[in-house]
Amino acid sequence: MGGDDKMKNAAEKAKGEAKEALGKVTDDEKTETEGKAEQSKSDLKQAGEKVKDAFKG
Repeated sequence: MGGDDKMKNAAEKAKGEAKEALGKVTDDEKTETEGKAEQSKSDLKQAGEKVKDAFKG
């Protein structure tokens, strides 16, 4: 996995975590759900990059 991809995925995950926390604090289910979705998207990207790396190496 490239360093840039790692940083982008980590930033996306952190953004999702923050959004989820904000949704919980403000009792906004939509924001909380969006945060969880962003985290899931980031996790899937990381998994895909690990699979690519496994086939390269």
